[in-house]
Amino acid sequence: MSEEKTDPILTEQEEAPVLAEEPAIGEAALPVEGEQAVLSAEGEAALPAEENGENNQKPVLSPQEKKIIWKDRFNRYKAWLYLLPALIILAVFTVWPIINTVRMSFLKDYDALKAIGGASFTVGFDNFVNVAHYRRFLTCLTNTMLLTVITVPVSTMLALLIAVALNSIKFIRRTMQTIFFLPYVTNAIAIGMVFMAMFSVIGGNPSQPLSIGIINTIIEAFGGKAVNWVNAGSSKVANMAVLIIYIVWNALPFKILVLLGGLQGVNKQYYEAAKVDGASRFRIFWRITVPMLSPMIAYVVITGFIGGFKEYSSIVGIFGESMGPVGADGRMNTMVGFIYDAIESGNQGRASAAALILFVIIFAVTMINMYVSKKRVHY
Repeated sequence: MSEEKTDPILTEQEEAPVLAEEPAIGEAALPVEGEQAVLSAEGEAALPAEENGENNQKPVLSPQEKKIIWKDRFNRYKAWLYLLPALIILAVFTVWPIINTVRMSFLKDYDALKAIGGASFTVGFDNFVNVAHYRRFLTCLTNTMLLTVITVPVSTMLALLIAVALNSIKFIRRTMQTIFFLPYVTNAIAIGMVFMAMFSVIGGNPSQPLSIGIINTIIEAFGGKAVNWVNAGSSKVANMAVLIIYIVWNALPFKILVLLGGLQGVNKQYYEAAKVDGASRFRIFWRITVPMLSPMIAYVVITGFIGGFKEYSSIVGIFGESMGPVGADGRMNTMVGFIYDAIESGNQGRASAAALILFVIIFAVTMINMYVSKKRVHY
């Protein structure tokens, strides 16, 4: 029989050893037969059982390594550790009083001593109704609104003009800054007493006093007639005028400092370009200075309104605890004075309700100011 012919290529392929396929990139290599390997639950290849058991044992750390670990943990939380005393003080003397004030405002006839004794109080809006019907509440609210609405715009405009003037006078700028800033660091009660002496008619018969005060002396020097500003029988308009002058004068230093700092940060190229174009000083002021200072102006206006609604020390400094001239006690009282009077009379619920009303007013005015500043302020 004839011999069968074999294909040499086929023979070489049959005799060639079978090689294991290499795993694709990203795939784990399967264990070769005969090796002890452990597969994880996801199907991934793991270390042999003996080696895996050894790795599960916790490594023994040296004292130096432990020290490094504890130091790292301390560095991670040390900021909170440093802030802890301040946070405790803030929580005790600020956060808790605010929460307690809101709570007391809704408790009728609340008394702390009775509350310690276990007395219960009715929850409701009775304190707010009592505040609204109190005979001097509208007077206090009106005085507060008038002082705030008048003094904040006037003091802001004057501070802006003075800041612009100081910024243009370089050789005595720092000296004038110090002079203008002195009222800010002076006690408000002491300044109020000085204003009282300046506007007061001192001693003797009212028709022929020993002294008519510095302000009346200046008025008479210019041919005017002396005015009864703060003494008995004075009008509310005269009392309000003295308070407005004092509050504006006392508010100027801080606003001048803020606005002057903003002016010194304005790029001088804007002014140089305006001069090249032949712009007038008023146009430069209105088109460059005011827009560039708008963030600072918005800041002093917002803080001015907040401070104006809390006005109290200036009235005490000029009129004393009576909050008005002799024979007209309480005429110039404000919302803060109303709250203090309620506390002194032992009506803590009414005081808390008045404080909450004042907070709502300040919050509403602040939100309005911030809404307006978003459209008017140029950053």
